[in-house]
Amino acid sequence: MRKNLKRLCSYYKPYMGIFLLDLFFAFLASAIALVIPLVVRYITSNVGSMTQTEAQNQILLIGGVLVVLVLVQFVANFYISDIGHVMGAKIERDMRAEIFAHYQKLSFAFYDEQKTGQLMSRITSDLFDITELLHHGPENIAISLIKIIGAFVILSGISGYLTAAAFILVPFMFTYAYFLNKRMKRAFRQNRVKIAEINAQIEDNLSGIRVVKSFANEEIEKEKFKEGNNGFLAAKKNSYFYMGFFHSGMTAFTTLINVVVIIIGGMLLARKLVVVSDFVAFLLYINVFTDPIRTLIDFTEQFQNGYSGFERFVEILNIEPDIQDKKGAVKLTDVKGHVVFDDVSFKYNDTAHRVLKHINLDVPAGTYVALVGSSGGGKTTLCSLIPRFYDVTGGSISIDDKDIRDVTLKSLRDNIGIVQQDVYLFTGTVLENIRYGKPDATEEEIIEAAKLANAHEFIMGLPNGYNTDIGQRGVKLSGGQKQRLSIARVFLKNPPILIFDEATSALDNESENIVKDSLEKLAHNRTTFVIAHRLSTIKNAERILVLTENGIEESGTHEELMEKNGVYAGLYQWAK
Repeated sequence: MRKNLKRLCSYYKPYMGIFLLDLFFAFLASAIALVIPLVVRYITSNVGSMTQTEAQNQILLIGGVLVVLVLVQFVANFYISDIGHVMGAKIERDMRAEIFAHYQKLSFAFYDEQKTGQLMSRITSDLFDITELLHHGPENIAISLIKIIGAFVILSGISGYLTAAAFILVPFMFTYAYFLNKRMKRAFRQNRVKIAEINAQIEDNLSGIRVVKSFANEEIEKEKFKEGNNGFLAAKKNSYFYMGFFHSGMTAFTTLINVVVIIIGGMLLARKLVVVSDFVAFLLYINVFTDPIRTLIDFTEQFQNGYSGFERFVEILNIEPDIQDKKGAVKLTDVKGHVVFDDVSFKYNDTAHRVLKHINLDVPAGTYVALVGSSGGGKTTLCSLIPRFYDVTGGSISIDDKDIRDVTLKSLRDNIGIVQQDVYLFTGTVLENIRYGKPDATEEEIIEAAKLANAHEFIMGLPNGYNTDIGQRGVKLSGGQKQRLSIARVFLKNPPILIFDEATSALDNESENIVKDSLEKLAHNRTTFVIAHRLSTIKNAERILVLTENGIEESGTHEELMEKNGVYAGLYQWAK
């Protein structure tokens, strides 16, 4: 916890000036609050013995000073509420940027195990509570300390007996708070988990809403959500149970302090050990004293919320990317595209058996290689190893005689273009989505890439041409249109190595022919790996690899493999 708190405090560093001024104004506002009961005591003790003129002049002077103090307090509170909150928002921005940047570093293996809604929860609701703690936490502690210490000093000066009576319950109160705090922390952490689960469920439902509606399964989704929602309610009930005990107990303690002071004060008045003016001032200071205790109550709840969120935040930041640049990694430059797999084996973290076993493959620059085989044979996995979406668990992969683990990830992936079956387009315009392949591309370059991908004609037929908004994930476009935009994106990137992952298998015949023509133009003079289920689309490949659980079972041209009458010939006949 000490390590986490130190890390939490480090986020103040860029805003230390604002933070210290925020604390100063918190102290100032609290000090002014301590003055009021002293003024009441002075008036009740001294004004009665003055002449009417003296008394009026004295009260007007005191009133003028108090008005000035109220104005100073106004400025202090305004700074705390405005500038202090902006500081909190800036820290929230910094933390959100940090965790988002960390998300970008994490590999496919991490995302294979995570739910998007839960990751979103850590970057939204968790961070809000953390920054509320970072802004109000120190400020609340500062206000509470000066009020408690100031009240104690002043109360001691008024009456030692009454001070002892007021503070006798304080140790019991803090002991009570300490034991309930532990239970509250567990309860609030469970709340975080449940909120993240609900976010994941909502994200899953909304992303798949078309599937839900196509199967008319709205009621099933409602039931699934109801179960998660009830789990969240149960977690909330548990946290509110302990919070209820905490709040009611602390309120009871503060009221008891007043009761004890009234009883003891009454007895001291009866024995002439305390004068009325001191007793009235003491009662006013008791309220000044109990106020910061209430503030500490709020801080405790705020701390549980914020700290449990920060623990979840740190959990993500502490995950080291399993794929990253090694020390001394160099840029991959002047790439020709000669790819070599040397005794490559691979298995996913959650599987005992190896997906790929001892793969040896030499693909000269500019070669067109097709990968075929039954599902689960490792075709997509093999291609995912080239851009290091996953790292090999045995052997090595090299490009132009450079081990891909010895080059920077960015330079490696800059030289590889991927066209997938499941096209992902971002919310925005056609132009923005094509430009994703080369962020600094001119409009002329984008149009040229679209023409090469056979996309220019349909784009010009859209309501606003290249500036047409295509909706979330390109929902306003057909499958063939989306695929051609993804190809245009790769044309713009212009990489020497290409990977086509079943890029036409989900298209109708007309769209497939258009896309196939685009892919052939794109593949010209580039090292190309094509994963295909429709074997008719790769008959012209310079080399066809048949992948099975045993590795590369067969290799050759279409004619050579048909003559062997082996696995490939069987797959081809079955596909016909």
